[in-house]
Amino acid sequence: MQFEDAPEPARRALVRRPSPLLADGLVTHIERSPIDLELAGRQWQGYVDALTGSGWQTVEVSPAPDCPDSVFVEDTVVMFDGSAVITNPGADARKPETDGTAKVLGDLGYPVHRMTQGSLDGGDVLKVGRVVYVGRGGRTDAAGIAEFRSILEPLGATVIAVPLTKVLHLKSAVTALPDGTVIGYPPLVDDPGFFPHFRPMPEEAGAHVVDLGRGHLLMASSAPRSAEMIADLGYTPVLVDITQFEKMEGCVTCLSVRLRHQPSMG
Repeated sequence: MQFEDAPEPARRALVRRPSPLLADGLVTHIERSPIDLELAGRQWQGYVDALTGSGWQTVEVSPAPDCPDSVFVEDTVVMFDGSAVITNPGADARKPETDGTAKVLGDLGYPVHRMTQGSLDGGDVLKVGRVVYVGRGGRTDAAGIAEFRSILEPLGATVIAVPLTKVLHLKSAVTALPDGTVIGYPPLVDDPGFFPHFRPMPEEAGAHVVDLGRGHLLMASSAPRSAEMIADLGYTPVLVDITQFEKMEGCVTCLSVRLRHQPSMG
């Protein structure tokens, strides 16, 4: 008897086109440098092509041309199982970005929980299984973490707050491999001891990966030594050039939100 593989559920990822005001975006921990908007547009398309080439259907959130940082769509929402938590960004200039994300996810059928207390950016949230680490830093405050915890814990998550002083967002310092190992660039990690398994990476951009499934990890081409290390662990790096977004404290995680679960019925 032959068995057919079950069809894989649709894998979708939210993306948002860069604003023409990208160069005016917020910069906190690095010096501002000139942005080539034309190149940024090509790099964004290359990023989208890497997602689609790895089997992800991209869903565009409506552009927000008046919001310079809106391309960093990750900060507007945290997905957990089949539910969406619309964040309350820590920078007032970024708060209008959330409406477009909420509309798209609502239209797709996801239950939407909107945060209203304190502040929290999606880039400060790192999920490792059902453990959710939240960076307590400049954009995410205690009230935001408390409200976020009150939303996620009934969904089965354990929320752990970790200190963050050296980078803009937690995922500027650390991300996780599919096996749960947290990777990071040590000079930017306040305390690696918060994570059960920590692997140091040799480059700042090497701390940033996006799990594309099937052992493929999206990484910035600015971290070639880190990509070699990742390959040596049995994964396949998918490299993208995002230099213009790195100038704005962005990384590969900031530019998309993966919808890995169907909408929750609860």
